[in-house]
Amino acid sequence: MSWDTVITESIQARHWFHRHPELTWQEHNTAARIRERLTALGIQWRVCAEHGTVATLAATAAGQHIAFRADMDALPITENAAVEYCSSHSGVMHACGHDGHMAALLGLAAWLKQHEALLQHPVTLLFQPAEEGGHGAREMIADGALAGVDVIYGWHNWPALPAGVALCPDGAVMSGNGTFHMTITGVGGHASQPEICADPVLAASAITLNLQQIVSRRLPPQAAAVVSVTSIVADAAVTVIPGSVRLEGSIRVSDPALRATVNTLIVEISQHTAAAYGVSVETETRPRYEATVNHPDAARSYRAALQAELGDTCADSTLRLPIMASEDFSYYLDAIPGAFALVGMAESTADQTGYSAPCHSPDYRFNDRILAAVIRVFSRLAGLPVDAAGEPISEPGLAGHFAPTHPGS
Repeated sequence: MSWDTVITESIQARHWFHRHPELTWQEHNTAARIRERLTALGIQWRVCAEHGTVATLAATAAGQHIAFRADMDALPITENAAVEYCSSHSGVMHACGHDGHMAALLGLAAWLKQHEALLQHPVTLLFQPAEEGGHGAREMIADGALAGVDVIYGWHNWPALPAGVALCPDGAVMSGNGTFHMTITGVGGHASQPEICADPVLAASAITLNLQQIVSRRLPPQAAAVVSVTSIVADAAVTVIPGSVRLEGSIRVSDPALRATVNTLIVEISQHTAAAYGVSVETETRPRYEATVNHPDAARSYRAALQAELGDTCADSTLRLPIMASEDFSYYLDAIPGAFALVGMAESTADQTGYSAPCHSPDYRFNDRILAAVIRVFSRLAGLPVDAAGEPISEPGLAGHFAPTHPGS
């Protein structure tokens, strides 16, 4: 199989995944497609966490065991992007590029399998379900996905970065997140008689405004955090003050130590504000993912591979890190050394639509042009560098030159 064929088939796979998106913990057909392809390539695999798949190459190689991960799930979003392979599932869309992540890993699988005899390291490929809030990484780990693995790498396409730019810092690259949920209970009644009611809508509005002071007044300005009220549901007729309101929102914290402080302030502010408005409130905070924190040695190896492929200036960017989005890749990095990169994909196109619509937007479009670069970078990390034509470089001592190292390996 030629390099060009690998890339062509990766793009075709990406389009198939995009046309057939499946939601978190519902990735039945996606998993079947991945397993069919791995079987066709002659790669051993096993089921992991129901819809996940763990595949291994060069299992008996003596070097450090390297893993790569792709997430699989789509989002409950109706697609606006005008592409010929648009989603065939109403209200479901690959609006975060997980279709591209899977396609890149399948391309890597095909290329590494073809040159498996050159691999000096066991390589594991993780196809993981349920990244979008479903804690799929946690369940993969619980089912033994990291058994024997020494270091792990992942990536996320990032529309806010131009194609050719990739960021892989030491330390935090993405933030932790969580949610808060409130039920504000007052006394409902006729809109013409607010004086005999206890208006939960007014209280919810005040709570929303007061929560914004957590970041601006209660945390030091050096702390990277976000508190966003994202939903207020007050179900009533236009002439009725309702008896209760449901308020929900999201938090983002770059430092895990901030989570407890922010959660405590959310509860305190909501209670005190509710009391001031003569209503009561029940507040629940729920953790989701911790910050995605790179290990320095693995990040250094990752940056070397990125620079070898994209050029020495590929990290030149004004984007502030960590970004405030979250990733359950954090579970892997809490368990073993590894690193995670943001790979840019924005560029102008003939129809001027570009690839800069943000993730989770109905207008989001993945840029197929970055697949080849990502596959080449992962090949380097696996110890199988490729030249400009996509051919493996096998000079003595070069295979493994980009292989990661960490203390104790």
